[in-house]
Amino acid sequence: MTRSNPPVDEADENDLEIGKPKEWAAGIPGVYHSMQPALKHMGIERSARTLLAMNQKQGFDCMSCAWPDPSGHRSTFEYCENGAKAVTWEATPVTVASDFWAEHPISELRGRSEYWLGMQGRLTEPVYKAAGDTHYRPIDWDTAINLVSEKLKGLSSPDEAAFYTSGRASNEAAFIYQLFIRGFGTNNMPDCSNMCHESSGVAMGETIGVGKATVAYDDFLTCDLMILIGQNPGTNHPRMLSAMEKQKENGGQIVAVNPLPEAGLRRFKNPQKPRGILGRGTDLADQFLKIRAGGDMALLQAVSKRVLEAEERTPGRVLDQEFIAQHCAGLVELREHLSHLEEQTVLDATGLRSEEIDELTDRYINADSVIITWAMGVTQQKNGVGTIKEIINLLLLRGNFGRPGAGASPIRGHSNVQGDRTMGIWEQMPASFLDALGREFSFEPPREHGVDSVAAVRGMRDGDIRFFLSLGGNFAAAMSDTAATEAAMQNLEMNVQISTKLNRSHTVVGQEALILPTLGRTEIDVQASGPQFVSVEDTVSAVHSSEGRVEPVAPGLLSEVAIVSRIAQATLGPRIAADWQGFEDDYDLIREHISHVVPGCEHYNQRIREKDGFLLANGPRDSRTFNTPSGRARMTVNELDPMDCPSGRLILQTMRSHDQFNTTIYGYNDRYRGIKKGRHVILVNPEDLALLGFRDGDLVDVHGEYLDGKDRVLRGFRAVSYPTARGCAAVYYPEGNVLVPLDDTVQGSNTPVSKGIIIRLERATNGPAGGSSEENKHDNMPETV
Repeated sequence: MTRSNPPVDEADENDLEIGKPKEWAAGIPGVYHSMQPALKHMGIERSARTLLAMNQKQGFDCMSCAWPDPSGHRSTFEYCENGAKAVTWEATPVTVASDFWAEHPISELRGRSEYWLGMQGRLTEPVYKAAGDTHYRPIDWDTAINLVSEKLKGLSSPDEAAFYTSGRASNEAAFIYQLFIRGFGTNNMPDCSNMCHESSGVAMGETIGVGKATVAYDDFLTCDLMILIGQNPGTNHPRMLSAMEKQKENGGQIVAVNPLPEAGLRRFKNPQKPRGILGRGTDLADQFLKIRAGGDMALLQAVSKRVLEAEERTPGRVLDQEFIAQHCAGLVELREHLSHLEEQTVLDATGLRSEEIDELTDRYINADSVIITWAMGVTQQKNGVGTIKEIINLLLLRGNFGRPGAGASPIRGHSNVQGDRTMGIWEQMPASFLDALGREFSFEPPREHGVDSVAAVRGMRDGDIRFFLSLGGNFAAAMSDTAATEAAMQNLEMNVQISTKLNRSHTVVGQEALILPTLGRTEIDVQASGPQFVSVEDTVSAVHSSEGRVEPVAPGLLSEVAIVSRIAQATLGPRIAADWQGFEDDYDLIREHISHVVPGCEHYNQRIREKDGFLLANGPRDSRTFNTPSGRARMTVNELDPMDCPSGRLILQTMRSHDQFNTTIYGYNDRYRGIKKGRHVILVNPEDLALLGFRDGDLVDVHGEYLDGKDRVLRGFRAVSYPTARGCAAVYYPEGNVLVPLDDTVQGSNTPVSKGIIIRLERATNGPAGGSSEENKHDNMPETV
């Protein structure tokens, strides 16, 4: 039974509460905050059917992160607090009623928060905003599909369209989506990878020939040393804490490198073990380096230099000479480059002491197997590509590839963002993939590279892109330079979004707009041939099935596969040799084509039905082979360019609250950081606050400073005294995207630089953002002066 349109209160940040940050993660509070929303919004039966099937064999894959599942025994409760919130958010029986659209003009919806929009419930019918209209109105599926196909067929060129993909899409949906797009005639495929881990793919592809993790799940449990850089597992992928706990039990060490001392890097109280309930839990980080934002490259170069110097003192005892001789190139150039690295430059860039770097170096040299793992704290730095290349350099020096417990591991946050890329969602897919796709479906795919996310915004802004279709996601909120992005999207002739729930992007519309509701991952998907399952790929390249376990919230909902198939059939007709109706009827047919096109996916239908799925081949991990032009792993020379932060300014990074997943806001409490009933805060080191003339609790306007002369502003944020690294500050994402210029991107990957924004603080001109006063009613709107 469904319920419609619940009353939802917006947060009044006049009531914002600031407490002491937590020193440990999970425990009994984690259990409570997992179960309380589920029981409240879904009830006992629906909660049990979803939560007990999440991340289980023959269950469904959690949509809130890409952390791998254990290869052997799995716990009955194989999910985390945020995973439970994600399932509750999707599987809620609350639905948006038909009369909602007449009651709420789009202008009103645009003034609402992400939380309010999401809490209105599941979308159940297509809705359309015609040119000149102020409201969406319900329409039937045939009309909706026809509107999309007619607009596409009316474009002057296929390149006037762009097709966005979120990581929530399954492998099957992603494969036929990219087939449709290329059959239509363009490679314009911006996706969420462009905004997060593109730097990892670029750096790793150029150095070791593969842009994915070179470890399997069990390697995390057995490594001697795990170095975590620029990531917060306690909030962004909490199931990693269980693996870290096992690694510690096996005698391993952990080093955390982060500007903020996060609870999930300190101590873990596993609620499924007695010591996690009654005892202290497990201490995690043996060493914590509170690094200055943007200083990671300098730190890594300093460690590599020390490793090389240790080899000179004790020849043959530090470097893996045999591995380097057989598999690597570039050692001579790297040694020469690092010989000129000055210690004071490193200390200034990192904010660390030499003794701290010495300690990290000793841990690295004395560990037989090392994993270095990182997330967006690295990939979204201006020098993110170079920093990841330095990670590879350090690992190569001691042969930490292709053996148990060793390797490089970018931790991707979105459930299937890696699988989407494997399936062809990339504006720069290699010729070999396009050749295979063309042979399989008897057409010539376009070869010219398409637009990524940043270029898509520029194209919408300049009128070169007139149509935008989004398979999941929340592009308007996720993208940098919010004001510029939203203005560009309003310049479209039509935007279409395939979604489960309302979000900000549905309120930022062009002349025409469509919302097409879809099944969630938790829901049973029955097509003409019977019940269907889909597949996903996790962050260590393990591919496995995912099958919903609860009835859809409303009749008539279509799956992502069905929606894409119908749009493709209506738009392309017989232009390519694709059985679109067959794809919708039986997902096995899609997987059969995948097995012929996608490398490593041969016999896909058989292998995906194996108990644990299968692991995609990985040269560096499996055989110490490197798919580079020389066939060797490349040690690289990367110029250190420390961030220059003028006096009186701070380096800002964006981050997630513990009560959110990507742009989805589950609530207004960041439990681990001690912040409740609000999000409009800026975390600043207490010494920096005092030096700048502010006190804890002051209201400030946050101004970004840029070469383009625009003054981007967050108004009415509460300054919170917090133990960040000196000279650094942090605000929540996506609110902080207002401050990230569209053209400020990572060198080499074009990813927005969200971890390195130069700001100044001024006293607030109004009351608190999110407060109850009329002047702050819509203060979540982006502002550029």
